[in-house]
Amino acid sequence: MKEIYEQLGISEEVYNFGAQVETSLKKRFEEFDRKAEYNQMKVLLAMQKNKVSSECFNGSSGYGYDDFGRDTLEKVYADTFHTEACLVRPQIACGTHALAIALFGNLRPGDELLAPAGKPYDTLEEVIGIRPAKGSLAEYGVTYRQVDLKEDGTFDYDRIREAINEKTKLVEIQRSKGYQTRPSFSVKEIGELIAFVKSIKPDVICMVDNCYGEFVEKIEPSDVGADMIVGSLIKNPGGGLAPIGGYIAGREDLIENCGYRLTSPGLGKEVGASLGVMQSFYQGFFLAPTVVNSAVKGAVFAANIYERLGYGVIPNGTESRHDIIQAVELGSAEGVIAFCKGIQAAAPVDSYVSPEPWAMPGYDSDVIMAAGAFVQGSSIELSADGPIKPPYAVYFQGGLTWSHAKLGILKSLQNMIDAGVIELERLK
Repeated sequence: MKEIYEQLGISEEVYNFGAQVETSLKKRFEEFDRKAEYNQMKVLLAMQKNKVSSECFNGSSGYGYDDFGRDTLEKVYADTFHTEACLVRPQIACGTHALAIALFGNLRPGDELLAPAGKPYDTLEEVIGIRPAKGSLAEYGVTYRQVDLKEDGTFDYDRIREAINEKTKLVEIQRSKGYQTRPSFSVKEIGELIAFVKSIKPDVICMVDNCYGEFVEKIEPSDVGADMIVGSLIKNPGGGLAPIGGYIAGREDLIENCGYRLTSPGLGKEVGASLGVMQSFYQGFFLAPTVVNSAVKGAVFAANIYERLGYGVIPNGTESRHDIIQAVELGSAEGVIAFCKGIQAAAPVDSYVSPEPWAMPGYDSDVIMAAGAFVQGSSIELSADGPIKPPYAVYFQGGLTWSHAKLGILKSLQNMIDAGVIELERLK
């Protein structure tokens, strides 16, 4: 085995170090496998219940009226996530687009949006109007209020109570950490927050940004009171096969509003051709629990590798997992860049390309992104990225297979050693 890894640029010292860490994680990986099995059965049950057939894979064009495969897939998603309805469409360009549809579809001028878990993901800042942008919610008269987390990363319930008022229409909760070094929230924690908010104002819409979190646990935020959950198909639920798309699952009236925002008033969910993507959507969703399991194993492996080397990792090597993202605080721009170049070098696509930091749209600093993926920007595939600013944390996620995720982490370490960021002696 060492020989093939050597051909991939992994030294004997790095390989042996990784092998020690992998052996120590055997029992924990078995627990992940059991969770993946449960989620696999959950998806299979939803597919069988809705009588998925080969006809569902037929694409539609034009208006897409009566698209059987599209409508059935949305029922499969709804049953898997235990919601009344779901919007699953290739017309949704990305996770940010899905979130924007959900927000614009259900907020009106004079309403207030509350973020009780601190600042939302970077790309939402312009959607909301935290950073001025054309067409933001702020331009349409929607106000915004934010309650930061406590220093220990928990919800500040006293301040949340004070922030909720007669204008509060929708509460946005981001499950994953994004480009922050806080812990990601468990579904249980999200459920407790939702219950608290609704005890103060029962009619508030609770929306969860579920990106990076699907199938990591046995339950989803929709099982603990979320009115809407939102995600991207080029992340977890697409299983690495979906070439584009996003989903919004939740209460039927809210999803109806989202449909009108996605297309136009009067048309809603009735239009929207599936083109030729249905088979990849179905098959990707079917594979998603197994693919997510591989990504979670990779994240835990990365946490344990870099924790042993003395770096700050979030979550740490033993904490429970609530999304596929692993943050590693490398302390320097050189460390972030070397890490990401190692991940790129481990990719099946564009492995010969060297990523560089650049001014990505939607971010307030240069960002480096390693993404040698079959689907451009797919973060369920092996990838890593991070903003070039303090605390110089890199965010690793994905891996369609555990073996590839393992190689990616070893390659990131090898590249940091080769670049002089980490001394080889630290592996001993």
